[in-house]
Amino acid sequence: MGAETSARRRREWPTHLALILSVLIISAPLLFALIKATQVSSRVLSPSLLPGGAFFQNLASIWEGANLGRYMLNSLIVAVSVTVGKTILALLAALAFVYFRFPFKGAAFTLVLLSLMLPTEVLIIALFDFVSRDLKWANTYAAIIVPFLASATGTFLFRQHFMNIPVSLADAARIDGCGPLTYLTRILVPMSWNTIGALAVIQFVYGWDQYIWPLVIMQQDDKQVVQVGLRKLIEVGGQTDWGAVMAGAIITALPPLLVFTLLQEQFSRGFALSEDK
Repeated sequence: MGAETSARRRREWPTHLALILSVLIISAPLLFALIKATQVSSRVLSPSLLPGGAFFQNLASIWEGANLGRYMLNSLIVAVSVTVGKTILALLAALAFVYFRFPFKGAAFTLVLLSLMLPTEVLIIALFDFVSRDLKWANTYAAIIVPFLASATGTFLFRQHFMNIPVSLADAARIDGCGPLTYLTRILVPMSWNTIGALAVIQFVYGWDQYIWPLVIMQQDDKQVVQVGLRKLIEVGGQTDWGAVMAGAIITALPPLLVFTLLQEQFSRGFALSEDK
């Protein structure tokens, strides 16, 4: 038994070494930012990788001087609104695609999937013209939130999940007098918490990391999101307080990390094939 264990360990150590190196490479930028966030401005550009003691000083500087707290609140409003809105609309769309019959349903779902191939940058000019000129939503939270409430990813995930639920369950609910929305809220949603949790993580990170669209549509500084706010701290041709910028970057990474930590189990189960069987 001891010989077999030793032989297995010898076979597995290259895999373990590769995994350790991969973790170090992936975490290197975060570790670098964390170290530089603890150094004073005069040492940030030096090659020293020794932690300093100026993290809270840098954080206080950016929190008070650059209005980081307000930017983070704005991003939180956007991220939560996008997450909730996308989840609700995706549930309703998936319900329609699975349990309703209507003309061109297959073509409509194909269009939903094709929308995954269109990045925001392709639509940004037309979207800006529609939101700012036609809807008059420029410099409002609605301008950042509403255009991205439709979720092709969420619709696809919920559709695949609903298709694995026995049709007999829907028939039994219909016999008991359940309407579509009652069936959705009382039966489908409780059976879909893992998928909802997985989608919530994706959409929260997506909403929190918004940069291009808020930069274009939002000119009012007190409603700007944190990613754009951090970018404003980087002086072009001037002297940037990189210690404060790194401290701000570390702090702004915490909310998505917290959401992922809280929903990690649902995130893993939501994408596991065994969960859908």
